[in-house]
Amino acid sequence: MSTVATPKQPPSPTLSPTVTTATRPGRRGLDWRIKFAVLSVVWGFSFLFIKLGTEGFAPPYVSFGRMFFGAAVLLAALVIKRQRLPRSPRTWGHLAVAAFLCNAFPFTLFAYAELTIPTTLAGVCNATTPLWGMVLSLVALSEDRPTRRRFAGLGLGFIGVLVVLGAWQGFSGQDPKGTAMALVASVSYALGWIYVRRTLSGTGDGHLALSGGQLLVGALQLGVAAPLLSPLPSALPAGPLLAIFALGALGTGLAFLLQYGLVAEVGPTTATMTTYLIPVVATAAGVTLLGEELTWNTPVGALIVLAGAALTQSKRRSSRTSRTVAAGDATQGDGAAQS
Repeated sequence: MSTVATPKQPPSPTLSPTVTTATRPGRRGLDWRIKFAVLSVVWGFSFLFIKLGTEGFAPPYVSFGRMFFGAAVLLAALVIKRQRLPRSPRTWGHLAVAAFLCNAFPFTLFAYAELTIPTTLAGVCNATTPLWGMVLSLVALSEDRPTRRRFAGLGLGFIGVLVVLGAWQGFSGQDPKGTAMALVASVSYALGWIYVRRTLSGTGDGHLALSGGQLLVGALQLGVAAPLLSPLPSALPAGPLLAIFALGALGTGLAFLLQYGLVAEVGPTTATMTTYLIPVVATAAGVTLLGEELTWNTPVGALIVLAGAALTQSKRRSSRTSRTVAAGDATQGDGAAQS
């Protein structure tokens, strides 16, 4: 999932100005449904693009290319909309931390993980981000009060992880190192979400400026780190290069723009439902296009994980017909993590 950290204002996270939406009876159209479907597919395919990218490039360069092309899309959008990047040095300092936690570090971990684990497992690990987010928010965010339902969702979600990994078989058939890296990446997404929520709300900068700046800083971070982690590529194979371009331009840059429009049109609750379709798309792409083996415990465990994640995000209904929401991208990630 694309993972530009754009938190909403309390009680939800935001990097962007608030947008007031209201119930509009009689408003119909397919526009938001098209955005929803495209976003789910793009983020779900991100894991396939990562796998294809690692066939020609070392993981740090896959992540660098992803950040570079994603930043290019958002910077182009800034130029078209005649908006500027943030000016405050303090804001740039926070963006540097956010870029590391939400982008550079987890993107690179997922790329390394997919050297040894299938895209199906990577997609399921990404779906655990809301579970880690709840665990961390109980410590870091005092306004997030635990409920029995959310605790039940947390337990259910981690049971689902054990089912996916085949715990009763001693986790046989899964690479523990690759799986651990994918799970740590999901934890990083959640930690980054909390950091952004605490530090980048109310900066006065627009969501596009902050997110463009974040991806730009992340690309610079990886531009420095990649040569230190792995030798420079000796060739530029077309297939993996196209996969990285699609991963960055579509799965990161365009996905953020789609997510922002979706949140502004239908609200964050509907928009974040893409999180629950990402592992489905990732699994379908891995099995049909890469020929990955699918055993019964992966889809069953994934459903349990998603049910648990949904419970951890559930809140009491409000009787208000209007609400203030922040328009922004979730992470996880790839989805970002959105994806």
